[in-house]
Amino acid sequence: MNDTMPMAASSNRIMLGPLVAAIDQGTSSTRFLVFNAKTAELLSHHQVEIKQSFPKEGWVEEDPKEILQSVYECMDRTCEKLTQLNIDVSNIKAVGVTNQRETTLVWDKQTGEPLYNAIVWLDLRTQSTVERLINKTPGKNKNHLKDKTGLPISTYFSAVKLRWLMDNVEKVHEAVLSHRAMFGTVDSWLIWCLTGGKNGGVHCTDVTNASRTMLFNIHTMDWDPELCIYFDIPMGILPKVRSSSEIYGLMKISSKLKSGPLTGVPISGCLGDQSAALVGQMCFKDGQAKNTYGTGCFLLKNVGTKPVMSDHGLLTTVAYKLGRDKPACYALEGSVAIAGAVVRWLKDNLGIIQTSTELEKLAADVGTSYGCYFVPAFSGLYAPYWEPSARGIICGLTQFTNRSHLAFAALEAVCFQTREILDAMNQDSGINLSQLQVDGGMTSNRLLMQLQADILCIPVVKPSMPETTALGAAMAAGAAEGVSVWSLNPEDLTEVTSEKFEPQINPEESELRYARWKKAVQRAMNWETIEPVNSGNEDTSIFSSVPLGFYILGSMFMLIGAKYIAGQKLA
Repeated sequence: MNDTMPMAASSNRIMLGPLVAAIDQGTSSTRFLVFNAKTAELLSHHQVEIKQSFPKEGWVEEDPKEILQSVYECMDRTCEKLTQLNIDVSNIKAVGVTNQRETTLVWDKQTGEPLYNAIVWLDLRTQSTVERLINKTPGKNKNHLKDKTGLPISTYFSAVKLRWLMDNVEKVHEAVLSHRAMFGTVDSWLIWCLTGGKNGGVHCTDVTNASRTMLFNIHTMDWDPELCIYFDIPMGILPKVRSSSEIYGLMKISSKLKSGPLTGVPISGCLGDQSAALVGQMCFKDGQAKNTYGTGCFLLKNVGTKPVMSDHGLLTTVAYKLGRDKPACYALEGSVAIAGAVVRWLKDNLGIIQTSTELEKLAADVGTSYGCYFVPAFSGLYAPYWEPSARGIICGLTQFTNRSHLAFAALEAVCFQTREILDAMNQDSGINLSQLQVDGGMTSNRLLMQLQADILCIPVVKPSMPETTALGAAMAAGAAEGVSVWSLNPEDLTEVTSEKFEPQINPEESELRYARWKKAVQRAMNWETIEPVNSGNEDTSIFSSVPLGFYILGSMFMLIGAKYIAGQKLA
């Protein structure tokens, strides 16, 4: 998908002043966006979709070279658009980077070549590793490392993905032994490549991305030797940890490219996507929170300069550190694996919609799920359960259920999952949020926003400029020492215009629907385990249990029937 934003009148261009750009590399797309540093106005951008591959069940990969090429394409096309608008590309004074977090890459520092595909944060191949690690801890406790990392031991984070690469990919194993391997999350890969790659590229990450690896101590704010020993990962392959706002290096772009004029511009901001959205939503005060609806769904609440540990299944993470000498701020985070990804699944896997916008129309046609509940636990369940053995289920089906009800149930699933993490956050803090600030691609779905307000029983506030993640990265870059074209002083921050969605159903109905959702979640639990069902010579076929056999066959027939009906409707 390639698109542009509405542009301001060209007669105003003479007074533009300094510009700041942001690379926003997400799970499903890459964007390059250019902002006016004085007004925070978005002047132009370009977007390119990223292909995901699923080589085996539960595996999710992306091509590091395609990711990098998409960045170059977005930069080139945006520079073209700026030139057409008579905007001088040389006015871009800094570039910020924001990225999908946890996604894990290893490359050869001598050749600059990736040694394997990027293993995406959603990937489940490390489930057996995680179960073994948990079983080795005292009391089989998944929170064994939480005091240092703020995280449970989970397939979600980078350390177990890196361990898998070292154990299972010969090229990675050899490169580690010969001291040629570099590890990084997507931010590290992009910054290294854009600052020269094998010819002097800067190997670094920021505190927000480092805090998602399970190798980073959120108290010392650096890699932890004991954690590296625990996962048996050599510290020499790790990037240098920097603040979220400082000059890391200067761009080196081929003069043959339309983005060539960006050569010499500092990369001076770096934030994991959810931290960037927190900054872009101006959540700088203790207690302020935002929820981002992207591939997954991520609710972050600023808890100030001291980390707060959750008793209700939330993560403690680094929110931002906006300068080398500035204090780090922390956040409580509720992470949901599948939000926008459920739309892609309905489109690509079931074929019941052709475009994501069609989902809203389908759901609005019926205005109810008619008792159908969809738990999209495709990658297990994240917060507040942290249950990798859960799998997706659709329940409450009747002969009356059709694809419109399923579409409505899919949107409700996003809202129910947000309700679960908001409840956990309110319990941890003891203070209930009075409204929810939202952003991300799915917020363009007005029905979803209204459903969210109804299910939370509080207003949902959506900014009129939806690109808050990229804005946060641009703010960090523009505010960096040595750049200083963007002021983060509260009195200088541009007030954001927004739209508010008020709850429209009574709380009793909301509670009834939520209680049924919780019942459906319990049905999804403990579905997939690595342990064999039995150790004897009995028949281990799924059909050896008559009730289970009937259940699975019935489910298969229902899915085939649904697909057939969908085909008839589309025909």
